[in-house]
Amino acid sequence: MTTTNQALKQWIEEVTALTQPDTVHWCDGSDAEYGSLIKTMVADGTMEELDQKKWPNCYYHRSDPQDVARVEHLTFICSEKEEDAGPNNNWADPEEMKDKLKGLFDGCMKGRTMYVVPYCMGPISSPHSKIGVEVTDSAYVAANMKIMTRMGTQALEKLGDSTDFVKGLHSIGELDPERRYICHFPETREIMSFGSGYGGNALLGKKCHALRIASVQARDEGWMAEHMLILGLTSPEGEKHYVCAAFPSACGKTNLAMIIPPAEYKGWKAECVGDDIAWLRYGEDGRLWAINPEAGFFGVAPGTGAKTNPGALESLKTNSIFTNVAVTDDKQPWWEGLTDEPPAHATDWRGNDWTPASDKPAAHPNSRFTAPAKQCPIASPEMEAAEGVPISAFIFGGRRATTAPLVYQAFDWNHGVYVGAMAASETTAAATGAVGVVRRDPMAMKPFCGYNFGDYFQHWIEMGAKSDKAPKIFHVNWFRKGDDGKFLWPGFGQNMRVLDWILKRCVDAGDAVETPIGYVPADGALNLSGTNVDADTMAKLMDVNPDEWKTELAGEKEYLESYGDDMPKEMWDQYKALAERLQGVKA
Repeated sequence: MTTTNQALKQWIEEVTALTQPDTVHWCDGSDAEYGSLIKTMVADGTMEELDQKKWPNCYYHRSDPQDVARVEHLTFICSEKEEDAGPNNNWADPEEMKDKLKGLFDGCMKGRTMYVVPYCMGPISSPHSKIGVEVTDSAYVAANMKIMTRMGTQALEKLGDSTDFVKGLHSIGELDPERRYICHFPETREIMSFGSGYGGNALLGKKCHALRIASVQARDEGWMAEHMLILGLTSPEGEKHYVCAAFPSACGKTNLAMIIPPAEYKGWKAECVGDDIAWLRYGEDGRLWAINPEAGFFGVAPGTGAKTNPGALESLKTNSIFTNVAVTDDKQPWWEGLTDEPPAHATDWRGNDWTPASDKPAAHPNSRFTAPAKQCPIASPEMEAAEGVPISAFIFGGRRATTAPLVYQAFDWNHGVYVGAMAASETTAAATGAVGVVRRDPMAMKPFCGYNFGDYFQHWIEMGAKSDKAPKIFHVNWFRKGDDGKFLWPGFGQNMRVLDWILKRCVDAGDAVETPIGYVPADGALNLSGTNVDADTMAKLMDVNPDEWKTELAGEKEYLESYGDDMPKEMWDQYKALAERLQGVKA
């Protein structure tokens, strides 16, 4: 495969001279090429064939035990000015970091094949999609990029002779944790990743491009790159709405993206447009429209099962790559939560013998599956829509045992930005030694925003001011607990009942009551038929305790102050307004 793009050819020549690979392979994205990549990895032992009758075209990869997750402390935003990175990011001087990285990349691909991976983030037909080119010495990365993006010849053809593409240079190096860097250069739209083969560190189209670099592009060009699922919901009457939702990890994001409405919602239809990332722009009609820049799911395996997420399970049964799960004796992937009964024996993610009596999990807690999004049983036909889908609501959430009610609606756009900026989850005693410590994760973008959060909030405020048709903003909390420590809300498919109220609010229906923090559903406004949620439980789920919120307010003030003069005045205005509303309200 060749290209006439002189800028791309020159860059590849420079990278080839630096890394000195034995051979250079330009990926065309074909099924035949994918098969060849898999065959090469099976032959060299980096990939293992699973039972092809039960798991057609599915394969298994076991990574280095010291390379199993994103490394936030080794992830850098190398903006020209340190203040542009903000306190939410690790900053490094771009020139100094490039010098250091060039030393690491020098000759690092000797004896290896260098794969040139052109890829498109977003539908090929969309004018809003972006092109990137990842250079890597990992066949595993090239194979995963085939699943996760529109990769190969189609991306090169879309690029043409344009110089507008993100340059991503990746090498697994020696997989040495002491020689590992994941670096982003926002002004020059470059990514350099060394020393890791793990997905989030190595599949540069995903978090690196689609969020860290794209968030800066979005700020500069007047759009939004967000860590959000995109879900379509159609009522029995044929009324369709799309929502975007942003949750920190372990808060049910993938489950919501593939929700199956409960039996009481017969005639409702849910469609998954995307499970992780949304790029949003205003359309000519004044509404925000979203595309999913990805073509695949890179999901966490543990906890994914027929009861928790049948849609995800159905998505990964063919044409998928499994990483760091366990493998049974009859060559099937297995992880905690997949089946009610564990296998009698398996090979764990480290390659060791495992039985149910073992004191360690069979699958790594961050083990993954990579699966084509089009295989999702509720995949939306709009996944490939050039203009995307119009968004009616933004939903933020977190894992809170107390304080945050099941659902509430922001008063207006700026209040909604404040609600999203203060989104948080509570830690557990096992993790930190203290229960209920609030970790703020604004818009679920804490690890992924490519610039200063103060400027990011300002961008949100400016986006809302562009149209009176901007989405309504909500906050949900599926995880509130009762005095017995058990969850009050059944969750999973029952979350459709909350979505139902949210959609009604989007068309100025649905009964609500005003509280100091926003609008909550009025008594009887949620359809609870078929559940065991009684009036007393609902009262606990919807309780807005002023004393708890005053404590919350203190933490919010501390967070706002941590950004100094970079925090927009509008955010402080929202803080003061909340404080005033809480003043004088008694529990």
